[in-house]
Amino acid sequence: MRPDQLPVFGNVMQTKAAFILLIIAMACMGCAGLTSPSPLPLLPTPSATATATATPTIVWFPPTATFTPFPTSTPLPPTPEMRPGIGNILLEDDFLEGTKWELRSDGQGKVSLGKAELTIAIEEKKAYLYSLRTEPVLRNFYAEITANPNLCQEKDEYGLLIRAASEGNYYRFSLSCQGQARLDRILGGAASSPQPWMDSGAVPIGAPSFSRLGVWANGAEMRFFANDQYLFSVRDATIPEGRLGIFARNSGGHALTVNFSKLVIYAVNP
Repeated sequence: MRPDQLPVFGNVMQTKAAFILLIIAMACMGCAGLTSPSPLPLLPTPSATATATATPTIVWFPPTATFTPFPTSTPLPPTPEMRPGIGNILLEDDFLEGTKWELRSDGQGKVSLGKAELTIAIEEKKAYLYSLRTEPVLRNFYAEITANPNLCQEKDEYGLLIRAASEGNYYRFSLSCQGQARLDRILGGAASSPQPWMDSGAVPIGAPSFSRLGVWANGAEMRFFANDQYLFSVRDATIPEGRLGIFARNSGGHALTVNFSKLVIYAVNP
């Protein structure tokens, strides 16, 4: 072989040698029982973690609410005294004798003295009977008297005559058997009503019943009470003074009987 051919031969020999080595390597792998690696098993997909049930926390010393003071109420003004200036007793009448009262008996009925009471009994339809005490003449005073209707119904009425200057001039404080009260002014024999009928729970309905009537008078102002409860006030100076009396009037064709007792009159300081 010529020298200029040696490099070509060398290259061929190197290529063949490499090919032989590759075949030998593959054969050795088969002899050794080598196999291609199996794929790794897939790991199980983790399931969703279960949410743990919350355990309630016991609060052994719960916080105390901030103390809120109770609202304070503004005190109401005191109830005004409706019978101010009452002084000494001027008169007590227990009706044991009738010399100071006008007693009568006629076709309408009668005014008679009973046992510690003065009784007005009416039999005629729509009759009106009264009795005036002969003394004293009163200007400023507080008077109380007990009225006890035994036969009384519908619009029958009874009560006190005050500041009676004569038989045709006076004020008339009335309670009815329907539980009402009013004040009339009789002037020259004609009647008007400074206080018309008004309902009052202080006035009992029907009969038999008891009521303690009260009248406070000072100058032109007069205040009226039933069973120690204030009813109404009237300012009227038409009749400034007079005597005290009692009356009863029935409203229909039935009997009416009212007993009056325990009259007390006090002075009122102007």
